[in-house]
Amino acid sequence: MEKAISRATLRRLPTYLAYLKALPDEGSAYISATALAAGLHMGQVQVRKDLALVSNSGRPKVGYPRRVLISDLERFLGYGSTNDAVLIGAGKLGRALLGYSGFAEYGLNIVAAFDADDAVVGTSNSGKPIMHLSRLPDVCRQNRIRIGIITVPAEQAQTVCDLLIENGIMAVWNFAPKHLNVPEGILVQNENMAASLALLSKHLSEHIYGEELEGGI
Repeated sequence: MEKAISRATLRRLPTYLAYLKALPDEGSAYISATALAAGLHMGQVQVRKDLALVSNSGRPKVGYPRRVLISDLERFLGYGSTNDAVLIGAGKLGRALLGYSGFAEYGLNIVAAFDADDAVVGTSNSGKPIMHLSRLPDVCRQNRIRIGIITVPAEQAQTVCDLLIENGIMAVWNFAPKHLNVPEGILVQNENMAASLALLSKHLSEHIYGEELEGGI
């Protein structure tokens, strides 16, 4: 039986995976939860609990075989399988995501992009189609699409989200700066760039302010 896992843990697992993959090949074949936590500046108790949910290869005083742990994380996150997705909004951000080949490593395949603007329909530098929004139902039904990516302006995001759900989408990756209301059972993952930039700006201003105080300015 698959162990229950929280969304917070699920968000941390790709961080562990990326760190493990970035370690030099000539390094140790084993890694402990303590070492992984130290490398990521995270609490070792939390890291140990997270790893125990996805892998039973760890041994006391030895740690986890690094390659086995990587494999266990990839399998748990579903990187070995491919999930098809559709993207709504073929503006600059939408086109950038459509043309990004790196998603394949994480098991995501954007089948096509959709837009209501006839001027952008049919054009794609990545070789993937940009279709008129009216074709969305047919593509979702024929390909059994369950993931939708939203890259439209904020004022259009809820309407687009509703349309995706009407056509069988169960998980939404939202790049629009808009809170989306969805039925129970639908997952929304927000990528709020405005919030991320605000955090960066706040950190920078506090750092600079602290330096000015130390310098007596």
